[in-house]
Amino acid sequence: MIQDYQLRLLPEQAGQGEPLTAAIRKKLPKGEKLNDYKVVKRSTDARKKPVMINLTVRVASGDDREVVPIWNPYKFLPVGPDAPVLAIVGAGPAGLFAALQALKYGIKPIVVERGADVDTRRVDLAEISRKKEINPHSNYCFGEGGAGAYSDGKLFTRSKKRGNVREVLELLVQHGASESILTDAHPHIGSDKLPHVIKAIRQTIIANGGEVHFNTLADKLILKDGKVTGIETDKSRIPADGVILATGHSAHDTFRNLHAQEIPMEAKGIAIGVRLEHPQSLIDRIQYHDPKGRGKWLPPAEYSFVTQVDGRGVYSFCMCPGGVIVPAGSSAGELVVNGMSASARSGRWANSGMVVEIHPGDIPGYEHEGPLEIMALQENLEKKMFEAAGDSIVAPAQRMTDFIAGKLSSSLPATSYAPGIQPGDFNSLLPEFISSRLAQGFVEFGRKAKGFLTPDGVMIGLESRTSSPIRILRDSETLSSTAFNNLYPAGEGAGYAGGIVSAAIDGMRCTEAFARSLESEINDSTAF
Repeated sequence: MIQDYQLRLLPEQAGQGEPLTAAIRKKLPKGEKLNDYKVVKRSTDARKKPVMINLTVRVASGDDREVVPIWNPYKFLPVGPDAPVLAIVGAGPAGLFAALQALKYGIKPIVVERGADVDTRRVDLAEISRKKEINPHSNYCFGEGGAGAYSDGKLFTRSKKRGNVREVLELLVQHGASESILTDAHPHIGSDKLPHVIKAIRQTIIANGGEVHFNTLADKLILKDGKVTGIETDKSRIPADGVILATGHSAHDTFRNLHAQEIPMEAKGIAIGVRLEHPQSLIDRIQYHDPKGRGKWLPPAEYSFVTQVDGRGVYSFCMCPGGVIVPAGSSAGELVVNGMSASARSGRWANSGMVVEIHPGDIPGYEHEGPLEIMALQENLEKKMFEAAGDSIVAPAQRMTDFIAGKLSSSLPATSYAPGIQPGDFNSLLPEFISSRLAQGFVEFGRKAKGFLTPDGVMIGLESRTSSPIRILRDSETLSSTAFNNLYPAGEGAGYAGGIVSAAIDGMRCTEAFARSLESEINDSTAF
């Protein structure tokens, strides 16, 4: 018999073989023999003591000898020589999964990526921290895998109604991710593992007749007779039957080029604030309600905070247990930070973005920029932060309690941020619209979690790449641009996703929409 059972166990029971199998046996009908089992869902309940682990376990007993696999690989087939061509701008999750989906439909994907492949990119990232200079083409935002490749590989999403989350996760497992992402309530791959998965996806694309071009910047769309007929890059012209724009949220020069070509877009709200870093041991004590911390069997603790202050959301974003803060700018003269974790999440510090929601019109002075309003605000604050750091990526930092008190920190704690930190006052570095709400948010979070608002918590700025500052307008049913029916704005950069999985889903949906349009054209041409 194959059956799922729900278990609620102490961490030491859920994390060991014999205590777990003993708990499973207690669930079986009397006399039934346990033959095999697989954990198919796992979550941690840390709302109160004792912390418990909730498991769904699929069990084979009696006449059934083993549990069937919880996923099956997809078999890709090479595209034919006369296949339609889909040009894809960007090799982040939206672009890569759009390409995988194209192979399923017999469409040839040609992916162009302005940055480097993951192996070269890893070397370039190390150089940024060593030289304290941003490589404008290969950095934490640009390159194979996009911004998500080096920000922990978090896969949790609330976008379940938009598409098949399970399909995305299974494709990641097929390309080398741990099966644990299929079972964990908050799955992640880790910035040390994800590049290998991304590389395997690229190899699948190429092995089945697709193309991937690195260090290739898409300059503009090729337009003819009311249609997009391809893309023009800094190296060549690429003819295509359709184009997917999967640029990622930081391709500001591309957004300007598209705006100049009169591609319809609008300003989109984002969130801006700081990276907040604590000792991981402190977060463990707070979240697990135990002065001894997490112990042997529990993972590094996470947190999620959200509140409303004067009509705007203040919340934690992209929380990285056991992680590090990294310089995430994409061009010279700007200071941006982000967070990342390795798969083990074993570092000394925990960090997250702590940000305030910003809508178009919230901060005066940028209205004349039209659809590029929020982008202009974003760029101005990033340049201001760079200048405040002495034209450096040695980041301004301030203890949480000093920020609340309105004073410069006389000393700063140790940090994971490799380029280094220096005292700065975020009450003056950030617009009052942001700083006042952030301060009130910190007080509220300190009430909810005793010990969170502490001198040991340090703010490091600027966290400003939370999402795209523009939305490229598209039809809600065809998913194509409102200007061209074979142009598909996709993923986070186009304003339709927020994270690895939701971006991947959106890229896949855009490819499906393109495939439907081809089928419609064939049907129309043969109707008579």
